[in-house]
Amino acid sequence: MKNIKGVLLPFSALKFLGKKPHTVRYPIEKKKTAERYRGFHYNDIEECIGCGTCATICQNEAIDMIKIDGIEPKKGDSGLRPRVDNGRCCWCGLCVEMCPTGSLSLTDQYLQTTPDPDSFLLIPGVDHPEYGEHKSFVKDDKVRLLQLERVPMKELDPNERVKSFAEVVLGYMQEEARREATRCIDCGICVTACPDHMHIPEYIGAIADAKDELALKYIYDNNPLPEMCGKVCTRQCETVCAIGHLGEPIAIRWLKRYATEQFPDPMSVLNPKILPPNGKKVGIIGGGPAGLSAGYYLALRGFDVTIYEALPKAGGMTFAGIPKYRFPEDSLDKQVEYMKKIGVKILTNTRVGKDISFEEIRKNNDAVFIGIGFHVPYKLGVKGEELQNSIQAIDFLRTINLGGKVDVGKRVVVIGGGNVAIDAARVARRLGAEVTILYRRRVQDMPADWEEIEAAEHEGVEIIPQGIPLEILGENDKVTAIKYGKAEMVPDPRGGRPRPQLIEGDERIIKTDTVIGAIGQEADYSFLPENIKNELKIERGRLVVNEYNQTSLPDIFAGGDNVNRTMDAISAIADGVRAMEGITRYLLDENWQED
Repeated sequence: MKNIKGVLLPFSALKFLGKKPHTVRYPIEKKKTAERYRGFHYNDIEECIGCGTCATICQNEAIDMIKIDGIEPKKGDSGLRPRVDNGRCCWCGLCVEMCPTGSLSLTDQYLQTTPDPDSFLLIPGVDHPEYGEHKSFVKDDKVRLLQLERVPMKELDPNERVKSFAEVVLGYMQEEARREATRCIDCGICVTACPDHMHIPEYIGAIADAKDELALKYIYDNNPLPEMCGKVCTRQCETVCAIGHLGEPIAIRWLKRYATEQFPDPMSVLNPKILPPNGKKVGIIGGGPAGLSAGYYLALRGFDVTIYEALPKAGGMTFAGIPKYRFPEDSLDKQVEYMKKIGVKILTNTRVGKDISFEEIRKNNDAVFIGIGFHVPYKLGVKGEELQNSIQAIDFLRTINLGGKVDVGKRVVVIGGGNVAIDAARVARRLGAEVTILYRRRVQDMPADWEEIEAAEHEGVEIIPQGIPLEILGENDKVTAIKYGKAEMVPDPRGGRPRPQLIEGDERIIKTDTVIGAIGQEADYSFLPENIKNELKIERGRLVVNEYNQTSLPDIFAGGDNVNRTMDAISAIADGVRAMEGITRYLLDENWQED
């Protein structure tokens, strides 16, 4: 039978005799390439973020990242673009499949004849931009080499968590952290977006490799408050994560939290090198993230550091303002105790200007750092604000965090749309009140973190957008209601976000027992002598500093909310790190370098 089949098989070609031949009239006509043909590369220059994943994945080293005219580095974009050596490329398509933004593709173009070997070095999207009309091999959505979904984070049920101040976010278990860490493509785009430029790819890679101690060392290299950041950071790094372009960004914040929670005592792992005393003293006013950060790294470098803190504990707004369900007190205590072990002296319940003068601190130290934060709330500026139970969110949160009690009644209205407003609303829910947030713009305009807004809504907080408070109503000197007007959004002539404009005649009333104002804060510089205030440059309530956080007075440095406008912990920590560098240069030697 096998021999017969071999004899008959050639005759099967006879079936093609009756078929009409297809003639390609070259060069007038060209044969159509196969579907998903892999020819020369094309890169959508605008979609590309210069992450370099294509260059990393290329086994033939056919791709390198270069600077090209017209593309400047910016947050979330390295400014580099891939260049392909088509003499080395094997057209496997891995670079296309691994591209996190989907900007890279292969085309059906494959002909190029030239005696110049350098002409095979092409910058896709710059050279031959017309190839964009000939895309053939693109990322296959059905076959993914990237893990786009984040490992879910466990949280307390909303119906249960409003009954207490127990921590809402439960944190990753070891296996969950490993899985999430392996999603990272190690591109480093996140680093430039982080105000403190943390070693993000390095510590995530260490977690993925089950090297948690190494991860902690990478983290503490330029962030002495990582557990704080692991729980309440605004995660600017995640907003530019390359994976986030097509999926969910890497849970950078939660991975940092995981690493720090593995070690109750950081000293046991870090055992940092502390330089011998250099004879210089630094006084730090304010024990918030900026002051603690500066103090930690200065102490490591041999400075005699004393922090003056008005509150019973260090931590600044993270201690007094952030609720315990977001940032438990023991997490803060662990980090502060570690700082004390390496030599940072912290004087709590010491208000500068009352318990000790600024002049005395300046006289007894070679340099002074001011990190007092924004603790003075703005007034609402409406009639009835002086009534009982018309209170400020900052004061309300501070009282609760310090163990005090506030009777908010059964109904609460919070005015504002930032994280402080959300915190106040969620705390009021935990005190048993029905809570409404009144915000003058749209919900999408709220400056609060989206996850905090969603958490508040899950806990039963109602949000009324485009509502402008007009008057707080009351009887017998107590709040009974708030009158507000509805607003319409009108274009900002300066090009900013739309502005709220009152709709004439559309006024409404909400019955309430307590009104909580949360429309912003400012710094209190009353501790400074007038001559110092006159010499310091202050613009819009903030101290003006140079690249090393040095003020107009050379021995005075500053950082935190009273300097930067981002008003978050990680930016304050970055200020502290820069101030440490500035103080070191100022007091020791401008060319000083660590051994």
